[in-house]
Amino acid sequence: MILPLGAVSLSPRAFKAPGIEEIAYVKPVFESTGSTYEIHAADGTRLAVVEDRLVAFAMIRRHDLEPASLH
Repeated sequence: MILPLGAVSLSPRAFKAPGIEEIAYVKPVFESTGSTYEIHAADGTRLAVVEDRLVAFAMIRRHDLEPASLH
């Protein structure tokens, strides 16, 4: 059975919960001095800042998390 989207209501906390311990996000940051990449936990906590996108993804995978890009 498929429920219409309006039939299910999640609190903001419940909406964030799926994958919270399995996903980390890579966010590009562009500044006048160059670009960096921030690594964020699913709850928005900044975990690290690196200079290379591939390094960011490798760090995330090294910690048994699944990387995802933010634009």
